[in-house]
Amino acid sequence: MKATLKELYGLFKIRIGLAIALSAMAGLAVTPGVSLPAWQIAVLGLTALGASAAAGAFNQLVEVDLDARMARTRRRPFVTGRYKTGAGWHLGILLLLAGSVTVAGLVLNPLVGLYLFLGAVTYGVVYTVWLKPRTPWNIVIGGLSGTFAVLAGSAAIAPVPGPLPVIMAMVLFLWTPPHFWSLAAALEKDYASAHVPMLPVVLGIERGARVIFAHTVVLVAISLLPGLFGYGPVYMVPAALGGGYFLYRAWHFVKTPQPGMAMRAFFASLAQLILVLAGAMLEGGALVQW
Repeated sequence: MKATLKELYGLFKIRIGLAIALSAMAGLAVTPGVSLPAWQIAVLGLTALGASAAAGAFNQLVEVDLDARMARTRRRPFVTGRYKTGAGWHLGILLLLAGSVTVAGLVLNPLVGLYLFLGAVTYGVVYTVWLKPRTPWNIVIGGLSGTFAVLAGSAAIAPVPGPLPVIMAMVLFLWTPPHFWSLAAALEKDYASAHVPMLPVVLGIERGARVIFAHTVVLVAISLLPGLFGYGPVYMVPAALGGGYFLYRAWHFVKTPQPGMAMRAFFASLAQLILVLAGAMLEGGALVQW
């Protein structure tokens, strides 16, 4: 049972799903308006997780051949044959997405459901099927999946996002490329052998490191903009610490363009996202109205 749960956790990419759910919560927290009751907040989080899980499973379902060519992914259950690809999985993934979107639309409002649908389709279809095998700018557009999660959370309160939700959506959009580019740089040979045109593979690790650093500078600058809209130390301190740490690791990657440094930048990007989202939720006030 433990092994099966671990396989399903990876297959549905629950780690990414949790980040998407937290992004939706951050979008909710930074949107002024009437607080939602706890059960509706729970629905927002679970439906965001469900929509993301559907996209993650679809990603693995259609990338079986690609995953088999990469050392990092060749043990995934669709590749090993542990789970057989087929109509049953397609139907299950479709029902998970449709159920998540429908519940969000009925319990919260249709706009929330629409944003969750757009986020899942952006990652599952636009990024995975269309862009990833064709262009080094694939993950730039793929970053919209996190943006839609923030907008979904904001839409649960107000149909038109204000400046703070827009800033937070921009943070998620700008965060995704240097995050994935750092991983691609750390696994440059793996992606190159699989013929996946990730930016550090196309440009080379040295130029890729400079692009990652430049992108991180813009990301950190945008993440600090809430200070202009009244956000205080509860948000600004963790955002500055996380951003500073990511910049530090990205700069060291520029100075020493090696896979190990790229992986450190990758983990720094995770730390930054967690600190920014946590700060946004805390600064935004109490999420739950009991």
